[in-house]
Amino acid sequence: MNAPLEPNRLAPAPSPAEVLQALREVLPPHAVLSSAEETTPYECDGLTAYRQRPLAVALPATEAQVQAVLRTCHRLGVPVVARGAGTGLSGGAMPHAQGVTLSLARFNRILSLDPLARTARVQCGVRNLAISEAAAPHGLYYAPDPSSQIACTIGGNVAENSGGVHCLKYGLTLHNVLRVRGFTADGEPVEFGSEALEAPGYDLLPVVVGSEGMLAVTTEVTVRLVPKPQLARCIMASFDDVRKAGDAVAAVIAAGIIPAGLEMMDKPMTAAVEDFVHAGYDLAAEAILLCESDGTPEEVEEEIGRMSEVLRAAGATALAVSRDESERLRFWSGRKNAFPASGRISPDYMCMDSTIPRKRLADILLAIQQMEQRYGLRCANVFHAGDGNLHPLILFDANDPDQLRRCELFGADILETSVAMGGTVTGEHGVGVEKLNSMCVQFSPEEREQMLGVKRAFDPAGLLNPGKVIPTLVRCAEYGKMLVRGGRLAHPELPRF
Repeated sequence: MNAPLEPNRLAPAPSPAEVLQALREVLPPHAVLSSAEETTPYECDGLTAYRQRPLAVALPATEAQVQAVLRTCHRLGVPVVARGAGTGLSGGAMPHAQGVTLSLARFNRILSLDPLARTARVQCGVRNLAISEAAAPHGLYYAPDPSSQIACTIGGNVAENSGGVHCLKYGLTLHNVLRVRGFTADGEPVEFGSEALEAPGYDLLPVVVGSEGMLAVTTEVTVRLVPKPQLARCIMASFDDVRKAGDAVAAVIAAGIIPAGLEMMDKPMTAAVEDFVHAGYDLAAEAILLCESDGTPEEVEEEIGRMSEVLRAAGATALAVSRDESERLRFWSGRKNAFPASGRISPDYMCMDSTIPRKRLADILLAIQQMEQRYGLRCANVFHAGDGNLHPLILFDANDPDQLRRCELFGADILETSVAMGGTVTGEHGVGVEKLNSMCVQFSPEEREQMLGVKRAFDPAGLLNPGKVIPTLVRCAEYGKMLVRGGRLAHPELPRF
């Protein structure tokens, strides 16, 4: 059970020279990178604490070239890691030392846009925001809006099932994608979903969306477009206590209101972003909520009124409602710039990503404050509060090995605490390499074996993005021993190594 995820080799591994020669037979010379200078830019994604240069980087420009690279690597038994814009935050695109990084950056064309069907067919390397920009003349846009939407690609969004500040009302990537095309590890064309109401056979679209490049390489995506609302307004609500703010989130949803966005930031985060973008945040508040309503003017006016009543009853000390579009965008500018703002106050940060029940928001914030004392590191928090998705940013200096060690323990503690509170170890950033150990905590060996069964069905040789997402029995056993040795088994009832 739970066999290792490293590639299953039936023959001796080819030499680097053999791999490079085989790639150059199917790609133009300029599309194969191999020197240290050429491959170093690909050594990590947005999780910069872990780095590894690949054996080579392939830069195909056509689907035929992607297929040829996959067939070549499959024949040689060489691992392949697909990469988009590299904005991921869990190490999902970190290269394999003996493998090929398959860069899909050149697949950046919008192939078609149908305003009547409200769909767009795009290549995997198209930027998230570019889809909305292309749809804007038709009064449409693409709803999922990760903070990195100016740079992240739709292929990467599919790999991670990305969300964004408006995912509470409009859903994650899965809810806004109709069809995904690409290739399996051996170069076989494959298609998931359909532009029709139903697809023939099993509905495997939910399997491939969020699979982190483990099952197939995506080359083309058909997305759903939605009408741009006539009006959107945002409430900025201040609270003098994080528990009141957390309870206010639950109260809004309990009142039957589904805001277009419902975000939460604690005091350290608001201070960081206010100094960066001057969004007009209340620096005296222990936490602020951003609650947005969109729709017709009449719908927005009614919903803003209802939300304001709920927030006041929950203990809001101040409410500010955006008066025009520029002020609404200014309110959101701070939330959208939370990550770069954190980079201004710390040499490095590690952005965690877990989910909890909404009613436990205050509990997890208070627990994180205790962890700050335990590990001697600061943490600024920003949440997709409406759906309980946490993004604590642990601040540290990667040049100090002990700080990196404490940061990793801090992050693991947050994830384990989230599971203990009834949540999960990931929300929208994926598992990658960052959360391998935490998967040992949430899932039993039997559950991990079922995940491996899906992986083997698509990729029997284990060549696509090996060594990530699903930990082995050996790794989980070693992690359990490490926790016991370190005396940091925060929740003894959770690990089932």
